[in-house]
Parts: sequence; C-alpha cells; structure tokens
Amino acid sequence: MTAVISTQQLTRRFGKTLAVDALTLEIAEGEVFGFLGHNGAGKTTTVRLINGVLLPTSGTVRVLGLDPTVDGAKVRAHTGVLTETPALDDRLTARSTLTYFADMFGVPKAEVARRVDELLELFDLGGRAAEKVGGFSKGMRQRLALARTLLHEPQIVFLDEPTAGLDPAATREVHQMIQQLRARGHTVFLATHNLAEAERLCDRVAVLAQGRALAVGSIAELAARLHRGHRLLVEVGGERQAQVTELLRTLPEVKLVEAVQEHNGYGQSGALLRVHGVAREHTPAVVARLTAAGVPIYRVEPDTPSLEDVYFALEHG
Repeated sequence: MTAVISTQQLTRRFGKTLAVDALTLEIAEGEVFGFLGHNGAGKTTTVRLINGVLLPTSGTVRVLGLDPTVDGAKVRAHTGVLTETPALDDRLTARSTLTYFADMFGVPKAEVARRVDELLELFDLGGRAAEKVGGFSKGMRQRLALARTLLHEPQIVFLDEPTAGLDPAATREVHQMIQQLRARGHTVFLATHNLAEAERLCDRVAVLAQGRALAVGSIAELAARLHRGHRLLVEVGGERQAQVTELLRTLPEVKLVEAVQEHNGYGQSGALLRVHGVAREHTPAVVARLTAAGVPIYRVEPDTPSLEDVYFALEHG
C-alpha cells in the first residue's frame, strides 16, 4: 500500500478541549477513505491539520511525503478541499466562477480555458455555463463547488459532509461524482456522519469519537472483529418458531438464536431468526436438520453486519 496520507499520534487541543486525540492513520493512494463521526467528533479539525491550515499540538502528519506544518503551501497545491458549506458568488456565472478561481489557484493561463470547459462538462454544467450561480439548485451548486475544488488537478480530494442538506436526487449526483473521482485516480477523504453514504462509497473507514479513532479498516474487517463468529438469517413458518429455536440450539456450532421479527413484510405469517455461530460450511447441515424435521423454510442467507451495526457497537463499547 502506497500511503499518501500518514499521521502518527496527531493531537490538537483548543485550550482544555481535546479536538483530535492521538490519531494514527495511513490512507492509500486511490482509495475512498471514510472518516466517520457525529458533529463535533473532530473530522473538520483533522482535515485542517492534514492540509496545514492548523498546526498540531503534538504528533506528526505527512501528505505525499511533505510535512504540512512547514510545507503547507506545497501540500495544498496537491490537495483540494470541499467544505461543508462552500461559498459561491451568486452574481457570477458558472464559467466565470471557475475562471476566477483558476487564477487564484495558479493554474497556468494557457490551461485555464481547457480545464474550465473540461470540468463544466464532467459535472454536467456545460449547458448552464453562462448562467448566474444564484439561479442554481443546491445540487448544481455542489457540483460547481466540486468542479472548483478540482481546478488545480489535486491528487487528494477532501470532502467535508458533501451531501449535508441535499435532497435525495442531489445526494445521488454527489455520490456519482465521488465514484467518478475514484475512476480518475484521485484519493478521496470523505468526512461524513452519513453511514449509508460511507457504506456505499468507501473502501475503508475510520470511526471517530471525541477526537479519537475507535477503529480503522474495511467494513468487513471491522464487522469480523466486532461480531465474533458468523451469523445466518433463517425464515420459517411462524407457527414453528419455538420448535425451530429449540432445534437450532441443540446444534453444537450454534451459539445463540434470536427472533428478528414476527412477519416477513408480505402479509404472510413467518418468523425470522438470527442464528449466531453458523459459518458458511455449516449452512447445509443446518438446512438439512430443519428439513428432516419437516420445517417449512422460506429463506436462508448470511447475515453480514452493516456499517451502522459496526458504528454503534464501537460507540457503545
């Protein structure tokens, strides 16, 4: 793994408040890395530390081998940051907005027109390039803000709550943009408290609480660490729930059987059971045992913990 961002015991205090607490991370080139936590968990402060906008109280950070505490300008030449509430001038057109910021970012003058046109097309704003931003929807404004973030062709893109306040359609547009960034080879640092968003988009995540990383890894890795053993969902006839529960408990590999719900959502009587301890290789034996007992089986599937399961398991210890 080629790490483009590395922190070691990174810490930042504001007076008596510990905003970032001994954070150690390595983020690989080309991955979408989710930085998860509720508001006030330290996500935005971490983004500022990595980009050299804030200095750490202690610890170290490296971005593409550079130290942001002494080479902040060089680091920011390779990073793009989309803040939670990006400011746009409603009086400017989409094209003039990008042209103005291209000059601010030091894009070579010979390259400005090409990059502006390319980004307007990439984010489906080419047909609205001459319109003033004041008439844009929230989704269009977010697309323009992300286009602005990419003007200087950064290797690493930081997105701080990029879908906050957006409707479902605009949120889907932003998700598609993040997938486009990955396809173009960018490393994406996604700071969010939207767990469904992170589960859909991220290769790995860090779960943050009170400035401290509780866990780092892929969702599958974290789920395996927190939920020992394997789980299986079995849906059977509702009238047989008690019998099936007792039968499953007699199997040596089964650690626990719990009812998940009383009905299957289709208006039919049924019982959904979560069976703990059943690995993939044990599934045929479990099904055979139930079939031999004459149990009607409507569904059998692995029960993989979601990111929401993992997140709240970590938060509550």
